[in-house]
Amino acid sequence: MPASLQDLMEEFPTDQANFAEPWEARVFALTVSLAESGRFVWNEFRDRLIAEITIANATEQANDPKPTYYECWLAALEKLLAAKGMTDEAAVSERAELIAANPPARTKAVSLGPVKIA
Repeated sequence: MPASLQDLMEEFPTDQANFAEPWEARVFALTVSLAESGRFVWNEFRDRLIAEITIANATEQANDPKPTYYECWLAALEKLLAAKGMTDEAAVSERAELIAANPPARTKAVSLGPVKIA
């Protein structure tokens, strides 16, 4: 079990960490930060991520695209936070609708380095 962001980055070298969209890097960093701050144990998240990937693989439909790895990651984080009472489905949905209605401007920043949490 990774004890810190450093341990996680050693487990997943940065030359293999590719984020297709900025939100993927943000949800990755948020998850690591919450685990490091003691909001949950890393294995709790890992187990939920495995479950989400299993569900995605089992429910794949011919007409529906399979969820991406980070879509599974986000679903696992949302469900873990809800189970821990840190948020609920209504709050997540409300925030998602607000962001969808007012999407942030795309950034041109590109980095292949490690995610840094300030």
